Amino acid sequence: MRTRLATTPKVGDRVIVRRRLPNTPGHLSDVIGHVVSLSPLVVRPQSVGGLVSTAAGVEIPRDLVQVIKVLPPRRVRNSDIRAIEYATAAAFPGIEHTWVDGWLLRAGDGITERSNSAVPLGPSAGMSPVPLPAILEFYQRHGLPPRVLIPDRIAPATQRLAQAAGWELGPDIVVMSRSLSSAVPLRDDLRFEVLDQPDDAWLALYHFRGQPLPPTALELLRTQIDGLMCFGRILTADGATVAITRGTLTDSPDGRRFLGYSAVEVAPAYRRQGLGTALGQCMLNWGFNHGADNAYLQVLASNEAGIGLYEKLGFLEHHRHRYATVTAS
Repeated sequence: MRTRLATTPKVGDRVIVRRRLPNTPGHLSDVIGHVVSLSPLVVRPQSVGGLVSTAAGVEIPRDLVQVIKVLPPRRVRNSDIRAIEYATAAAFPGIEHTWVDGWLLRAGDGITERSNSAVPLGPSAGMSPVPLPAILEFYQRHGLPPRVLIPDRIAPATQRLAQAAGWELGPDIVVMSRSLSSAVPLRDDLRFEVLDQPDDAWLALYHFRGQPLPPTALELLRTQIDGLMCFGRILTADGATVAITRGTLTDSPDGRRFLGYSAVEVAPAYRRQGLGTALGQCMLNWGFNHGADNAYLQVLASNEAGIGLYEKLGFLEHHRHRYATVTAS
């Protein structure tokens, strides 16, 4: 039997291996742990908390392996996934937000997915059918394509919906997070500034996936949120804006306060000078000084350079999500 690789593992990755048991035909068993060797395949079962353990490795014959999937580097509870997704939703205002059966239906600028998608945030959403008629009616009323956000694990029915005919599944997006228990060191050779609202120089530098945002989308970006918002930037000595980001502080239902930062952009002439890292450090301090317990951000799974930058800032993969959009009626 051919092994199916849901994702390609490497030594050190945390994985789940589904294997057939050799002496009990038809029975399967899962091993969750860190890859010690690929040939032969050896997995060291994880310790409590998902950290690397000192337990003996388990050698798994390749002919017994059904599937190998790379997992986030730590164990994450479903409630933690909902908390970050809830804090994210609160950070991005729109034209209308409506709750239906544990789902938050969001309509905004029609450009960014996180402002124009239905997301399963309530605990009941993970155990109930997708309220598809209400979702379709909501987006038809706003003249937008119906779109749902599919976070890892918390809404199995949504995973099945995305595989149905007439839906197009978007790329993997990595949601990364880190705790904020202390301030971080800052470079002393840079001028960092925090604005309550973006000025023309900040707005001129921002693009969404390489394209300028239309005026309506820019206006929603700066609209008041259910929390605290700022627009950070790095300036040259003569006052030119060369790096920007948008920061938000929003709370999850369990009382945690999350720093989220997005819209990170560095002017082309100033790239590869560490400004992206410096900007992140400044935002982490801003969040810590305003009472944030945790920080999160989102990056396309294909953006290896971005993931590497955020890992240097102490972020680890928390979970992943994808968007599914109706392409046919």
